[in-house]
Amino acid sequence: MALMTALITGASSGIGYEISRILADQGHDLVLVARREQNLIHLANFLEKEHDIAVTVIAADLTDPKAANRIYQQLEKDNTPIDILVNNAGVGYWGAFTQQPLENDEHMIQLNVLALTQLTKLISQGMVKRGLGKILNIASAASFVPGPYMSVYYASKAYVLSFSEAIRCELKGTGVSVTVFCPGPVSSEFHQHAGTANIFLMRKAPIMGSAQAARSAVKAMQKRKAIEVPGLMNTVMTILPRFFPRSWVNFITKLVLKP
Repeated sequence: MALMTALITGASSGIGYEISRILADQGHDLVLVARREQNLIHLANFLEKEHDIAVTVIAADLTDPKAANRIYQQLEKDNTPIDILVNNAGVGYWGAFTQQPLENDEHMIQLNVLALTQLTKLISQGMVKRGLGKILNIASAASFVPGPYMSVYYASKAYVLSFSEAIRCELKGTGVSVTVFCPGPVSSEFHQHAGTANIFLMRKAPIMGSAQAARSAVKAMQKRKAIEVPGLMNTVMTILPRFFPRSWVNFITKLVLKP
């Protein structure tokens, strides 16, 4: 019998895919959410056979403002309370702010900020009533600094960090924990989609594998940690900006994000 039911967004690839495999291995029933339905179905079939768990697939595009509510309504209809929420889905675009299509900025804000907030609001209320739950929000080492050439993406991840810390404080004593995971560069489809595959940061920085990142994230969530920044280099890079003028931090970040 499954221990809890976990909902993972962005489950079709990357960190979300790997987190799904880890939680399935631990015996949790799963609700997998992503745009690519066939990828989810293949993953669900594999996990059900491999681990004798129940896996529900919900194909949804969270850049649609109504998607989060539709997901929640489906959960309510199926009488599927969620005990673990993993807000992993995210999108980023590289390029000068004035040259980016407005649609790209809107997609980042809708997916990285609004959908995450909507799902957390809707699902956390049931967790609080039951006195049990874990929320894992995937942010980034980008949460700690401004990001010239990725200004909206970096700002959206700063929101995830601040939001997660704040609601963790609010939920203290309810039985519901909130963990925010802030990795540096991770090997995934994100960089091809974002157009960052050839920037200085990706050429020079250590790249963490998706499976390694997922293990670190799940471990932090299960320990009910507030913030997890995996890797010594990433930890150092999130601490150093506190000791330098913001203008210096902006300048250095601009250098590493340039092509």
